[in-house]
Amino acid sequence: MAVKPNNNIYRQTPGRLEEAAAVDKQIARIEDDVRRLKIEFDIYFNGAVKRPPLEARSRVESQIKRMSDNRSMSYAQRYKFNGVVSRYTSYRELWRRMLRSKGEELF
Repeated sequence: MAVKPNNNIYRQTPGRLEEAAAVDKQIARIEDDVRRLKIEFDIYFNGAVKRPPLEARSRVESQIKRMSDNRSMSYAQRYKFNGVVSRYTSYRELWRRMLRSKGEELF
């Protein structure tokens, strides 16, 4: 049985490849932003800055919400995205507990 060249399984359109690359870039950007936010909170909890980085936290949360609505992610992209989100969630809970112990309930 010969494989038909117009079969959808074997057809990779440039649009789909570009879309997948854009999704990968967005996931990488969110991952970098979560890493930077962790560093900013570490700086805050060490006493170098007087205010917690709430604006950066809200930006990361809005990016995560926007990305979670994306239905065009592949299974691999969804897996990586969920890993980044779970890492962010665990950091957020840690920050919430640390802020509560400092007497600042902001979350």
